[in-house]
Amino acid sequence: MPKVKHIMLSMLDWGDCKQVERSEGKLSGAWVFRGTRVPVRALFENLETGATIDEFLKWFPGVTLEQVVAVLAHAEQSLAEV
Repeated sequence: MPKVKHIMLSMLDWGDCKQVERSEGKLSGAWVFRGTRVPVRALFENLETGATIDEFLKWFPGVTLEQVVAVLAHAEQSLAEV
């Protein structure tokens, strides 16, 4: 994923997305899927390299389809406002 995309994703206000959380005790405060230690960034990195959502869910079994859909919708809406 190009550096610009990483910067854009990290600039999003994830605080409004109920399917993610952040805690200093989990991955140095990175945004993760709620109830997991899977960083939100992992979804975008895997999709960028050609993985499907089904593959991502298989590789990260703690993450639900509902969470993935909510994160993608949140990112799409947030980036449309930029």
